[in-house]
Amino acid sequence: MSTPFQAQDPNFEARVRDSFARQAAMGTLGAALAEVAPGRVVITLPWAAHLTQQHGFLHAGMVSTALDSACGYAGFSLMPADAAVLTIEFKINLLAPAQGESFRMVGTVIKPGRTVTVAEGQAFALHGGKEKLVATMGCTLMTVLGRENVRG
Repeated sequence: MSTPFQAQDPNFEARVRDSFARQAAMGTLGAALAEVAPGRVVITLPWAAHLTQQHGFLHAGMVSTALDSACGYAGFSLMPADAAVLTIEFKINLLAPAQGESFRMVGTVIKPGRTVTVAEGQAFALHGGKEKLVATMGCTLMTVLGRENVRG
């Protein structure tokens, strides 16, 4: 997978995967880190009844959570080795009910920066071999340096 960005840290993939593994929220969702490239991350998760709303669709909060992580890790992949990442803000557009056997969340950096990075996310529902775009996200991220309680 080719991206237009160059990672500052040659060990960016291991750093992203290590941070993702420590994120309890992703474990709760059953999410997996499927792809990591400079400025692009793909997270997958299976449909699970305990993550749905009253109609059986993946709850919008779950979609938002996974997309936020995909965007955050896309940005994190371009940050210095000693940096951490925090989301400053995001906006989600829910385009269709999140109905499927599994889901693919793609985070892509639009504009990396020294302090602020802008990313976008797309959520896809996979059902019967077909993929449908169910949500998009605009996400702003902050590079965090020198804070003892905020690491990787």
